[in-house]
Amino acid sequence: MSHDEVSAAPNQETKSRENLRPVRTLNLLSYREIQSLMSANEEVRSLFRLCALAVLNSGNEVDDVSSLVESYPDFEIDVKPQSRGPILDVRNAPISAFVDGNMIRGIQEHLFSVLRDVVYVNNALNGFYDLDSRRGVTEAVFDILRNANIVRPNLKPDLVVCWGGHSIGRNEYDFTKEVGYQLGLRGLNIATGCGPGAMKGPMKGAAIGHSKQQLALRRYIGITEPGIIAAEAPNAIVNELVILPDIEKRLEAFVRLAHCIVVFPGGAGTAEELLYILSILMHERNAGHPFGLILASPESSSEYFEEIDAFIRATLGNEAADYYEIITGDAASIARRAKAHVDKQRKHRLSLGASYGFNWELYIPSDLQAPFIPSHENMAGLRLDSSLPAQQLASNLRKAFSGIVAGNVKAQGVAQIKAHGPFQIAGEPEIMQRMESLLASFVEQKRMKIDYSNYTPCWEIVSQ
Repeated sequence: MSHDEVSAAPNQETKSRENLRPVRTLNLLSYREIQSLMSANEEVRSLFRLCALAVLNSGNEVDDVSSLVESYPDFEIDVKPQSRGPILDVRNAPISAFVDGNMIRGIQEHLFSVLRDVVYVNNALNGFYDLDSRRGVTEAVFDILRNANIVRPNLKPDLVVCWGGHSIGRNEYDFTKEVGYQLGLRGLNIATGCGPGAMKGPMKGAAIGHSKQQLALRRYIGITEPGIIAAEAPNAIVNELVILPDIEKRLEAFVRLAHCIVVFPGGAGTAEELLYILSILMHERNAGHPFGLILASPESSSEYFEEIDAFIRATLGNEAADYYEIITGDAASIARRAKAHVDKQRKHRLSLGASYGFNWELYIPSDLQAPFIPSHENMAGLRLDSSLPAQQLASNLRKAFSGIVAGNVKAQGVAQIKAHGPFQIAGEPEIMQRMESLLASFVEQKRMKIDYSNYTPCWEIVSQ
């Protein structure tokens, strides 16, 4: 089996015990910070354990959270304070995280990234920021990224965010690698959701391009959140990992870091991401703000973005299509266009005296920042009709797809579906018909989950 092939299930062998010291990713933690984690409520401790287990299971590409947790019921991880830095006491971890008895260095670094972000968010965001204000949320996102050394001073704009599905075909995966290779040859760095599929391919391709160009700075940034990390564990190429507290802050981090966004084929999560950025770009306060958005697919998947484009035009209007371009089959052309967008972004920010590393100027409405809880009540209550401004409809559609992602792979959403049945999504008949057709195509093309042997949709479309 090649390293790009998908494992069918977690490796259930474990190594009994390992004591780990920080490598390089963890800022020094005080005794107070460590004790706050160890004495935190059970929800925070469980969150830390789940994220750590997901990182340790990297490479075993499954997206069933319950299966992962059940496979390692004896896994434990504790933090021991020492003046030289905290020690992680890891017990009964997946054996795949080790080579000849020693933990793989990249996985070890990611473990300390988990500790860093869980501790920081648990301490700094607990009452320190006004999370009811737009500015307060953006400042929180900035500080989390800065604390993780993702936002750095004195770096030229070069970051391309790549979005796309974790469950894609081999032809699409190879295409994402080729695009990543072309981006890497042009000195562009990569940020993705850090998982498999279209999140791994661009990084792997860029690594070869960077190596050929002998570039000193090679950034493969993985941006995730606790609800998704167990389903999309960091792939082996990620060398900078950051965990945002929820999907809304994760999406804002992507957009404010990006100098261009390339979207590959995917499922409900990719639709959510695309609707999120469109709802921002369509807002009147962002008129004239340059932002490169490229929808990219191989020739063999050309119908994918044709259908996405038709859905967007039918629901949000033809004007929405002005904010993106579709390029099919030509990886070099995609990379050249991305480079042009990055250069345009640099000139724009230079003209404003704005930050290269974090896009403070982009206006993100509060509605897109407030966490959407995908409960049955909230999903049924979404307003999906054409009388809404297009930007607001895009935001509401984003929430609908976010709920479907939760029902597919997030622990809380999966539990709700199991207890109460599928989410019901209601709205204007024509919009619902379009949405039902799009979702059916995702299911038919096996884009929702890696394992389709027992897949059952977690939603029902209801026309009003």
